[in-house]
Amino acid sequence: MENLLEQLGAFAPLVFSASKALLVLIVGWIIAGFVSRAVRNRVNATPKIDPTLGHFFASMVKWAILLVVLVAVMGIFGIPATSLVAILGAASLAIGLALQGTLSDLSAGVMLIIFRPYKLGQYVDIGGTSGTVKDITMFTTELATPDNVQIIVPNSQAWGTVITNYSAHETRRVDLVFGIDYDDSSDAAMQVILDLAQADGRVLGDPEPWVRVTNLGDSSVDITARLWCQAADYWDVKFDLTKQVKEAFDSKGISIPYPHSVEIQKSA
Repeated sequence: MENLLEQLGAFAPLVFSASKALLVLIVGWIIAGFVSRAVRNRVNATPKIDPTLGHFFASMVKWAILLVVLVAVMGIFGIPATSLVAILGAASLAIGLALQGTLSDLSAGVMLIIFRPYKLGQYVDIGGTSGTVKDITMFTTELATPDNVQIIVPNSQAWGTVITNYSAHETRRVDLVFGIDYDDSSDAAMQVILDLAQADGRVLGDPEPWVRVTNLGDSSVDITARLWCQAADYWDVKFDLTKQVKEAFDSKGISIPYPHSVEIQKSA
C-alpha cells in the first residue's frame, strides 16, 4: 500500500503540471480569440482602413498570442524558452519540410494582403472556384457560393492560380444576344432594344448603349447589345432586359426563331 502511495506521489507533480498547462491553454485560447475580435472590430471601425486588413491582422494577433501560450506551456514542463528556440533552430530543416505547405500558405497570405487581388465582399473566381470573399486569414481564403456553400481555399493555391475578380471595377458591361427571323426588320428590332436600354435607369449613358447585327446564323439574324451598368446591377439588368425585349418583340410581331417540327399528314 505504501509503495502504491509512493508511486502515486511520484506522478503528482506531473499531474499538477499537466493541469496547469491545460488551464493556461484554455485561458490563452480565450484571450487570443477575444483580442483577435477586438483588433478586427477596431480596424473595421476605421473607415480609412480596408476591412480585409482587419481580418488578416486579427488572424496574425491570434496566432502570435497562441505562440506565446505555447512557450508558457513548455516552461511549465521545465523547458525554458531558450531551449525551445535552440530545439526549433536545430530542427528547422525538418520543420520546414514538414510545414512546407503551411509556410507556403502563410507567405501567400502576406502576398495577397500586400497586392490585394481581391477584398472582402467581392465576387471572384479562384482557379475555377467562384464565390464571395468572406474571410482572408494567414493561411486560407473563405468563399461563399451563391447558394451559400462554404469553400476554403489555401492561400498558396489562391496566389498561384488565375484570379478573376468580377467586383474589382465599379462598372461592368452586359452583353445580350437576340436572334430574330430573317423576314423581320433588323432595324426595327435594334430600335426596340435600344429604346428599352435607354429607358432603363440602371443602364449608363456613358459609354452609350451599343446595338448591332453581329451574325447571320443558319436560322436567325443575331443582334448583340452591349450595355454598361454598375457592377451591383449586372444580373438584374441582364435578366430584366432579356424579359423586356422578348415581350416587346412579341407585341411588335418580331419573331425569335426556335427549332420546331411540323407533322405532315399523308392522304391515303
